[in-house]
Amino acid sequence: MDPLRELGRTLLFLGGFVVLIGALLFFGGKLPFRLGRLPGDIVHRGEHTTIYFPIVTCLVLSIVLNLLFWLFSRFRR
Repeated sequence: MDPLRELGRTLLFLGGFVVLIGALLFFGGKLPFRLGRLPGDIVHRGEHTTIYFPIVTCLVLSIVLNLLFWLFSRFRR
């Protein structure tokens, strides 16, 4: 395949991915769930410190990214 065509295809996929991330960030406050504030995320508020570990958010993002990469690999063949 032509290298310029491959580059164009890759740029289109990356552009679509950036648009999706931008839309998620822009409309994120209006979604019924808040990424980063899901049930199961650990928050410990001490007297002078706050420790926050978004374990469920990390799991959700990991699953979504794995599915996306799997789909991209399926269409690449």
